[in-house]
Amino acid sequence: MNKVRELQSFFYGQNFADGIRVTIGVLLPALLFSYMGQLLTGITVSLGAVGASLADSPGPVVHKRNGMLVAILLCTVVAMVTGFAQRHVVTMGLEIGVFCFLFSMLLVYGMRASLIGLGALLVMILSMHRPLTNVQVFQYAGLVLTGGVWYLLLSLLSHQMMPYRPAQQALGESVREVAKYLRIKASFYRSPTDMEPEYRRLVAQQVLVSEKQVAAREVLFKSRQMVQESTDTGRTLVMIFVDLVDLYEQITSIHYDYASINEKFAGTGVLRDISEIIERLADELDRIGLALQANYQPGTPLNVLPQLESLKQKIEAIDVQEPTAHTLVLKKILVNIRGIVQRLTDIRSYFNTEAAQEAYQNRELQFSLFVTRQNFSPRLLWSNMGLSSSVFRFSLRMALVAVVAFALTRLFPYGEHSYWVLLTVVFILKPAFSLTKQRNVQRIIGTVLGGAIGLLILYLFKNETIQFVFMVLFMTGFYTVQRMNYVLSVTLMTPFMLILFSFLGGGGLAIVEERLVDTVAGCAIAFAATYLILPNWESKQVGTFLQNALKANLNYLQVLAGLLAGNAVSNVQYKLARKEVNVKSADLSAAFQRMAAEPKSKQLHSREIYQLVVLNHVLSSYIATVISGKINAQPCLYPEAIQKNVRRSLHLLTEAIRHLDPAFQLHEAAHSSGEPSADPPATLSADDRLLAEQLEFIRKVAADIHKYTSAMAEPGEGKE
Repeated sequence: MNKVRELQSFFYGQNFADGIRVTIGVLLPALLFSYMGQLLTGITVSLGAVGASLADSPGPVVHKRNGMLVAILLCTVVAMVTGFAQRHVVTMGLEIGVFCFLFSMLLVYGMRASLIGLGALLVMILSMHRPLTNVQVFQYAGLVLTGGVWYLLLSLLSHQMMPYRPAQQALGESVREVAKYLRIKASFYRSPTDMEPEYRRLVAQQVLVSEKQVAAREVLFKSRQMVQESTDTGRTLVMIFVDLVDLYEQITSIHYDYASINEKFAGTGVLRDISEIIERLADELDRIGLALQANYQPGTPLNVLPQLESLKQKIEAIDVQEPTAHTLVLKKILVNIRGIVQRLTDIRSYFNTEAAQEAYQNRELQFSLFVTRQNFSPRLLWSNMGLSSSVFRFSLRMALVAVVAFALTRLFPYGEHSYWVLLTVVFILKPAFSLTKQRNVQRIIGTVLGGAIGLLILYLFKNETIQFVFMVLFMTGFYTVQRMNYVLSVTLMTPFMLILFSFLGGGGLAIVEERLVDTVAGCAIAFAATYLILPNWESKQVGTFLQNALKANLNYLQVLAGLLAGNAVSNVQYKLARKEVNVKSADLSAAFQRMAAEPKSKQLHSREIYQLVVLNHVLSSYIATVISGKINAQPCLYPEAIQKNVRRSLHLLTEAIRHLDPAFQLHEAAHSSGEPSADPPATLSADDRLLAEQLEFIRKVAADIHKYTSAMAEPGEGKE
């Protein structure tokens, strides 16, 4: 059933829709001009469409439109400059160096700007082998411009016809990633002997959840139909997203001392029941996500009330049989699960437009505070012009390596398509060593597999119509999975290119051999460059991500301190702190994953950093556990015995950050310092005792963070 759902999600997803659109936009001009006997003209127009399509990455339509306009302008200028520069090897080499540097520097303006630069480099590389007269240069640039404008109009038309589909697809994907996160949480109640693999899975999934939530937030909160026009569909999608983020926190807050829980209650069977209920809730959430992607009602709701009642009775039975078992933590877990059930019920209700409208009007929503604004100031580019900038180092590396690759193909030409070496270098070389290494292996595997598939099709099917059908299928598949699975995208691209060359009069084993040799050469050059030319090891960058994550958690802890001090904390303030924790923690986890793929000799403090990644996640989860039960209650001043641990945790976390950044100063929030109870009670209630235990655990986690950051600060330590 899950495989069927995955297949449905694929065909209803954003990537498949984008793949079909790009295939139509790129293929149609070539077919039309080929029908008129001008195939090369059509291919040039298609090249302009490819350049524009790279800027058509997921996001608000206004960002797509502006990005495509910039891409069209750059691709046209690059086509014109290349038409003149390719007449001499020196001018062509100079253009390659300058353009590779400048367009790689666009990464400072975000991923869409980086893809715009990549599109311009693609046009340059595919134009450099065509000798043109002065008049033909302008004609060629005009055809590239035409292709870009054609694709822009196609993209805008598709959005006009289905304005809410990108938001539905992005939101559906976000929901399904949260469902996967929930399934991983269920595994902690199955008495695992080793928690480390589960934490690794949890941390990796946290990165995916954050990426999908950022993508959905961008589409929803930066689209006029969603936040200004307030249509029924827009309100529905916005409210589902708002509750999804709250649900994610509810899921995160199901975090306790799992080792202790398993030790105490493994033999009762209650933990197995908890895990099964959470699994069922994850399945329900997955169905809701698919319904969003497919734009239909999610069907009959899941009923877990009998299981919850049975779980409640089992917990009460433990109380009777073992009065000293302290089952309050199990009761808290039951409350959390009920909260998740209620969130799922609310999300389902928003498929009814009236319920969504009522919730939209009653909810305090300030969209502008929750979206980031990309800075496009030239000062940002200028401020990165130095070896201290990782983007500058990458851009300089790209320029040097591209010139070297171009020179080698001119000195030692192999076949008629030696520009494939340069093309491989440009697409393989990435800022991070780990990603370049991964792409190298995937590119070679994909090229070998794709070459074999392409040759097999050309050998078995001599009919050109059948070959064309295969080419369209491979082309659609390539554009569909290019953002999902690189090795599969290369596997699909290679036979598509072989069949295309066959139509142009080439093809066969010789071109497969040429492509394989050029791919291996390009991969080798890119890999060596990442290691030798201005290397940018992640262990030197991860400290910044760690600081940001700990500072976000410190701010989150201050929100908790304010609640316990009896101060009112607004929902917006709390949610901003929560969002910052989720984003910064995901950035830290992604940085650690990149570092883990680097050579062992370059992984400084890898053991400490791994422990800090896990502890950071545990800390934010425990803070969320406590806050979730307090944020909507009436302000209440808690006893000094409880507040003391929060202040200790704040101090430990502050000192931990100072180990990484000695200049850091804690800016006390107004709510973080409350007057202690003048006459604290001699005894604490059962709820307060559990709260005290949770705060003591937070203090222990903060102490461990302090210990590991102290180890990182010691000179000459931590290398593995």
